[in-house]
Amino acid sequence: MSVLKVAKLGNPVLRQVAAEVDLKGLVKPKGELQKFIDDMIETMHKEGGVGLAAPQVNRSIKIVVLEYDNNERYPEESSIPLTVLVNPVLSDFSGEKVLGWESCLSLIDFRGLVPRFTSLTLTAYDRQGKKIEKRVEGFEAVVLQHEIDHLEGKVFLDRMEDFSKLSYQEEFEEFWVKKDPAPESRES
Repeated sequence: MSVLKVAKLGNPVLRQVAAEVDLKGLVKPKGELQKFIDDMIETMHKEGGVGLAAPQVNRSIKIVVLEYDNNERYPEESSIPLTVLVNPVLSDFSGEKVLGWESCLSLIDFRGLVPRFTSLTLTAYDRQGKKIEKRVEGFEAVVLQHEIDHLEGKVFLDRMEDFSKLSYQEEFEEFWVKKDPAPESRES
């Protein structure tokens, strides 16, 4: 496995709509896509992300990886087991939204307050090509929306409603953490 280079804001790959993955190529156990997925997981872990989308590592295809286990950044959030999603689609969004501080491996050093739906339905395939369909809520729903935005050529800045709530990380810690109206923060 290897760590992949993370695309930063300004790289055109982050603004492209990603291509669907051919599931026939996916299911080869030692195929190129399986190695790429392993590399995405290693990159997410090394960079300290909760999720990573293929466009963030310079490949415009619809693959997302997620994993979260309790840590000091999100002490009150539920764990998300290691999850690989191929060709994910979100639907049936709840009417309710939550505001949360997000960051992104492609916009390193920035935090922004972003509204996200609190629950939704996920339809996707796992790395073996098996179909997944489930209702997702809370932190996992928020992380999914952030990562799948990358597959649609969007970054969290595109979802922000108030740019006075955009901050460098250092200033976020100094000025926002103590008076934070939305205590969680996500880095994907």
